Amino acid sequence: MKNKRRITLQLLMILGVVILINIVSDRFFVRVDLTQDQRYTLSDATRNILRDLKQPVTVSAYFTSDLPPQYINLRREFTDLLVEYGNLSRGMVVFEMIDPNDEETEMAAMQAGVQPVIVNVRERDQVKQQKAYMGAVVRMGDRKEAIPLIQSDAAMEYSLSTSIKKISIVDKPLIGVVQGHGQPPLSSLQQALSGLLVLNNVEEVNFYDTIEDISRFQSLMIIGPTDSIPSLHFSLLDSYLAGGGNLLVALNRVSADFNTLQGFAVETGLENWLMDKGVIVEGRFIVDANCGTVGVTQQTGAFQYTTNIRFPYLPLINDFADHPITKGLSNIVLQFASPILYTGDTLVRFEPIAFTSEKSDARSVPLMFDIQKQWTDRDFTRSKLAVAATLQGPISGNLPSRMVVFGDADFAVASDPRQNLQRENVSLLVNAVDWLSDDTGLVELRTKGPKARPLDEVEDGRKLFLKLLNFLLPIILIIIYGVYRIIRNRNIRMKRMEDVYV
Repeated sequence: MKNKRRITLQLLMILGVVILINIVSDRFFVRVDLTQDQRYTLSDATRNILRDLKQPVTVSAYFTSDLPPQYINLRREFTDLLVEYGNLSRGMVVFEMIDPNDEETEMAAMQAGVQPVIVNVRERDQVKQQKAYMGAVVRMGDRKEAIPLIQSDAAMEYSLSTSIKKISIVDKPLIGVVQGHGQPPLSSLQQALSGLLVLNNVEEVNFYDTIEDISRFQSLMIIGPTDSIPSLHFSLLDSYLAGGGNLLVALNRVSADFNTLQGFAVETGLENWLMDKGVIVEGRFIVDANCGTVGVTQQTGAFQYTTNIRFPYLPLINDFADHPITKGLSNIVLQFASPILYTGDTLVRFEPIAFTSEKSDARSVPLMFDIQKQWTDRDFTRSKLAVAATLQGPISGNLPSRMVVFGDADFAVASDPRQNLQRENVSLLVNAVDWLSDDTGLVELRTKGPKARPLDEVEDGRKLFLKLLNFLLPIILIIIYGVYRIIRNRNIRMKRMEDVYV
């Protein structure tokens, strides 16, 4: 009888603990994130945005109920994220889950900016297509922002946080893109502009317009001028920096003509203006053993084929300083970049933020490109050349200002509207502008997520050693084990023979 009571009491205690854990877990959301890049932990930027909310935010999430399994996880992740946002904001973020399963709710979703997408569903060994809604609308007062398609991982947090930030900003900073000196048009910066417009307003600036007041811009961008810049315009830039303005300069000091396979210097006067500030963008081509490839078409008889050949004039940059602009970036591709040096005043803080690899060098101009050249380690005698840098302090005048300088102007410019630039190249430019103009920390959030982790470069001798090791080691181990078994069996036989003999 006592044992029966004891067992009943233990079962009731276990049941009580389970119920208590469920109640606590329902009220308090706890997540243990063991990923190296803290993928499932809300960033400081999100926490700051939620703490600074002055008005309630309502998130209407439109999710179709009968989604395939892979999309059901997406719905659960988004629901968990909204619960976490609600807890951190102390109830300032509330949400509702809506299933657009009738004409009225579907119409409401589409009018709010959430359009249906087509997903593949597998049923009875057949694949059919189904219409589904996986979006949300964020509202604050009479302002709203749609998230047409919710994506997983860090993109989900970035979309939601930037949408909340976007509708909560009263006055966005104004960014000016300088034109009039042969710079690429804004249409070639569309991918960067889509990122910049989240937190900023962007306008063209033409220094030839005599009524233009550039002091109203939070930051200015000068990207890839090709024509000579008048000295009056540099005076305007000096006045702008002296007033505490911020400036981004992406400069091509060298260029290439693939028709003649020649490389030459580019001079606009901007390089001399930078030199007066102590920033030297060398008129030389960077070459790097860690590089991209170019496609070379070859003819063999009646057949044509294209071969990808490594081209050291396209350095792959994956060595970054610990800086908000480069945080989270893993791989940037540059085109005909030049090294950056600093010889200026120590009152200005110069900080290189991106570097070439351990095997790199710089080539003087003019030069002829040899596509078929067999590059060896002897061609790369320098290392860690700076290709991007920041300056902070009294750059011109007495007031502190900020400047970002890139030794390449093409990394975030699309030569064709259909060209899809590498995402991290675009993030680098947008991060730089946000660092100049904004301090919310969304710079860090933009590049949060799974990173490309390229394998380390391995010398040919080491490659051969590892190949032979992988091939021969199992055979050697099998032989050793076979010899061991032979010796062991022979010893056992010898021992048995001795016993019989005894």
